[in-house]
Amino acid sequence: MLRETYPYYLANQAVQPNTDLVVSNKYTGETACRVAQADEGAIGAAIGAAVSAFEQTRKLPAHRRKSVLDHVAARVTERQEELAEALCIEAGKPIRDSRGEVTRLIDTFRVAAEESTRIYGEYMPLDISPRAEGYEAVWRRFPVGPCSFISPFNFPLNLVAHKIAPAIAVGCPFVLKPASWTPVGAILLGEILAETDLPEGAFSILPCPRRDADLLTTDDRLKLLSFTGSPEVGWALKSRAGKKKVTLELGGNAACIVDEGADLEYAADRIVFGAFYQSGQSCISVQRIIAHDSVYEHLKQLLIERIGKLKAGDPMAEDTFLGPMISLGDAERVETWIGEAIDGGARVVCGGQRSGAFFDATVLEDVERHMKVSCVEAFGPVATIQPFLGFRQAIAIANDSVYGLQAGVFTKNLDHAHYAFGELDVGGVVINDVPSIRVDSMPYGGVKDSGLGREGVRFAMEDMTEVRIMVMNRVGLLP
Repeated sequence: MLRETYPYYLANQAVQPNTDLVVSNKYTGETACRVAQADEGAIGAAIGAAVSAFEQTRKLPAHRRKSVLDHVAARVTERQEELAEALCIEAGKPIRDSRGEVTRLIDTFRVAAEESTRIYGEYMPLDISPRAEGYEAVWRRFPVGPCSFISPFNFPLNLVAHKIAPAIAVGCPFVLKPASWTPVGAILLGEILAETDLPEGAFSILPCPRRDADLLTTDDRLKLLSFTGSPEVGWALKSRAGKKKVTLELGGNAACIVDEGADLEYAADRIVFGAFYQSGQSCISVQRIIAHDSVYEHLKQLLIERIGKLKAGDPMAEDTFLGPMISLGDAERVETWIGEAIDGGARVVCGGQRSGAFFDATVLEDVERHMKVSCVEAFGPVATIQPFLGFRQAIAIANDSVYGLQAGVFTKNLDHAHYAFGELDVGGVVINDVPSIRVDSMPYGGVKDSGLGREGVRFAMEDMTEVRIMVMNRVGLLP
């Protein structure tokens, strides 16, 4: 169970100036704990401490950075049930899925530990023309400097890890603002980081209201802003970030194509997982199912059968699949959007009902492309289904979106798989599985309104470093 109160971490130190942030149990609605909440002054102090710490973190040898990351992976392994239960309570994520996220958190830190010793450079000959004879170069990567991170509520452990683990791996100090809905997991990671020998100021973890977090975007002492959240907020932050680098992992309305001849039993199993895992509160949740006309009705019936067996209830119960949404307001928003679609002619295939913050796993058909449940990120347990006739048409339907994060394609046709990879305007194409799949070492991110840059440890490390070249003129150096 959660403790009554938690501090925040300012310049590596636990600080408890207040207990202003109330964290609720998302299943019962009752207060689960209270967390210290930072103000603008604390954020400014954290940035100053990170700037000072950079003189040390940038010079840390690889073995020390690796040791810190190994320590986190080991301590999380020891405390994984505690972390899973905290996640289950503060996020409403079913306990089996919470344990899965903790496992991914461990993977992320282990990968970062390995990559921290593999920040390579390159020898580069420059004598490409007579004027450059005698010149050669070497280049390598250097950390960009202090970073600010803003993480979301839906994966409050692993998406925090995807920011702080690469930063530690390359030697960047950081200030993290976790989501106010779910700050406890990040605080527990701060508790583990405080056990290490990171230089003072190397990390701060500061839950705070959005109104007090402006410095994380605008302060020029910070050299990179990494934000995961809604497109509206993310692009607004980028417009105010000044000269710092910005990476954005934003939303999507992921399409999943089911081709003629695909294994429908398998596809149905995976689509139910991809659309309704964590009550659809994932930016790569399956939102648009696009099925070949010849398999459309059969697939629809298979989905109805499987959805009818999903259990909703207490996230702590081992057999619960559907927990509550993060808030009553979000469940009411999904209800409103579905109602608007029905009023516009859409039909409920299954689901469609709300009970408090719980919402049924819902599939709609006859949905027009302009309806919110189709063209805007639903971030809830709702998916649409529509038929297609030719594979090119399916790709065109999938691409008809302002988003471009990931897409899934179930097909036995190798030509179709390669065509999808070449033509889908997304950051990731998943063949014979749902777009909801993410392995924590792979490059992950989107195009169009879905963001900028890539996560995945090695790829985030590239964003957190910059290339510096040393050019040597060897003419006349030897007698």
